[in-house]
Amino acid sequence: MYNIEKSVLIPLLNIYMGRFLKYQKKQKKTTSKDFWDKEYKTSTHLALSMNPSEDLERFMRWLEREFGERYMKSLKTVVDLGSGNGRNLVYLARDFGMTGVGFDISTEAVAQAKKESKDLPITYSVQSIVKPLPLENESQAIVLDMMTSHFLNQAERKELLNEVARVLRPDGWYFFKTFLLDEDKRAERLLQESPAAEKGSYIHPKIGVAEHVFTEDEIRELFEDKFFIHKIHKSHRHLAHGQAAKRRSISVFAQKK
Repeated sequence: MYNIEKSVLIPLLNIYMGRFLKYQKKQKKTTSKDFWDKEYKTSTHLALSMNPSEDLERFMRWLEREFGERYMKSLKTVVDLGSGNGRNLVYLARDFGMTGVGFDISTEAVAQAKKESKDLPITYSVQSIVKPLPLENESQAIVLDMMTSHFLNQAERKELLNEVARVLRPDGWYFFKTFLLDEDKRAERLLQESPAAEKGSYIHPKIGVAEHVFTEDEIRELFEDKFFIHKIHKSHRHLAHGQAAKRRSISVFAQKK
């Protein structure tokens, strides 16, 4: 009786194990790249626009006020880390005559960006910013890192900062925008309910990958060796009836030392 049961049980176990391994393999294939490819096709979670970021426009107005129109003409090159549909590079090319380079992990986003950037001096590549940037030393006037590097872990963020410093010219600018933990109840809740392995990171509820949220002190410490911070702009505490209604963000105007 035991031999008969065993002869039936083993093939069944093999079948279920095969199905389980296929399921695991399928689950592993779902990445942030898959999410963003789908998002740029359907706009399910984000209201995507071709208008430039208001925070970037604020940064450019500040540069012009502080340094003048003549200085602005010297800002010829810009790289966007996480360029999406190209809206910010298109703005800088059209309004300031800049030559741009964009990197994004989403094939769909890059396809849209190329279409929107037709006849403009902008090139795009499908590439993760974890990899070394295929740019020459001290070749860029501005680097944009807008809501992108918070998907990296601590070691990757430090390495990216080294790359940013490498490709920026000696007086080049690093415009950095990310989520701010300070006084953000929703971020505090995410850290409590879905903590990731790294302190200050949580598992994103929709994408399923780790996402880091910065404190202002953490950013200052991260930047202090390579960059001088001229100005910081923080969004207001977005509360409705005592509950978090919108995430807080922080924009940093930093210049290479």
